[in-house]
Amino acid sequence: MDLPRADFHQQHQASAQAEALRLFEQKAVLQGAWLNWVASQIYALRPAAYASMVRRELARLQAMGES
Repeated sequence: MDLPRADFHQQHQASAQAEALRLFEQKAVLQGAWLNWVASQIYALRPAAYASMVRRELARLQAMGES
């Protein structure tokens, strides 16, 4: 049985934040190759709801880095 969305989010939030930070930290290392690399990393994440959480957290980190 699938977890309710809120429960899934709460259970996986810390992991999604850590994964997004790991991906974001590679931006300086990979530079121009980062975008394709990070897209492939996110694409491989399962389930899709978790991948979405990581994507949102990554977008938040990027927005913070640009401000």
